Amino acid sequence: MEIQTQHGNLIGNTLTMAYRNLLKTLHNPDRFMDVIIQPVMFMLLFGYLFGGAIAGGVQAYLPTIVPGILIQTLLSAASGSGAQIREDLDSGVFDRFKSLPMAHIAPLAGQLFADILRLLVATVVSLLTGYAIMGWRPTVGFGWIIVIAALAIFIGWAISWVFALFGLLAKSSSMVQSVSMMVMMLLSFLSNAFIPLKTLPHFMRVIADANPITYVITAIRQILAQGAWNNNAWIVLIFGIGIVVLFAPLTVWAYNHNN
Repeated sequence: MEIQTQHGNLIGNTLTMAYRNLLKTLHNPDRFMDVIIQPVMFMLLFGYLFGGAIAGGVQAYLPTIVPGILIQTLLSAASGSGAQIREDLDSGVFDRFKSLPMAHIAPLAGQLFADILRLLVATVVSLLTGYAIMGWRPTVGFGWIIVIAALAIFIGWAISWVFALFGLLAKSSSMVQSVSMMVMMLLSFLSNAFIPLKTLPHFMRVIADANPITYVITAIRQILAQGAWNNNAWIVLIFGIGIVVLFAPLTVWAYNHNN
């Protein structure tokens, strides 16, 4: 009975903390820019500016740009975890939580659970922008759209553990935001998100080929083109699980060390 009570408290406290983080986001609309404004702006900007030069037209470019913008948006959303955690630590609110009769890990778990909802919003906005505004029409059924959305959200959530760890170890939220932005830009632009890799110089091609984001985008494009799970998708799924297995314990350790 005691174990069941502890589990119930952890789940209930985590949901409460997740709700608290969502309310915090709603009361600060600028926190929604990376999941609502960014995908719309970049989809329109990149599509109409580079579609003709890269693919001969906007419609021909959409199978390239939609997965690329989707993953870039999820990277941006995932990177917000570290900054929010650092802000809470700097404000002392985590010390206040520690004094309350609640599960010790709940504030961290609540943040990462709330991240799933942010990632879901980012995914829906990205795909709807491509479909409703740009005219993207996938050739696969709706079920495969759900599959690629779930895969993308899982990878984004796995990466949020990395940024959460950085947020716990960094000295300030401004440092977290600056470094996270640079990492997000490098991962998204040094990949096949927006251009064919064959157009890159050799040394950049080597970096882009080794970039894990390239595998994620390739897997999503192949699913959308073939309507089937593929080897790259298995690699991406295993990679995401590996990130969680490695970084979740490190993040929890860093959280306990800070508290």
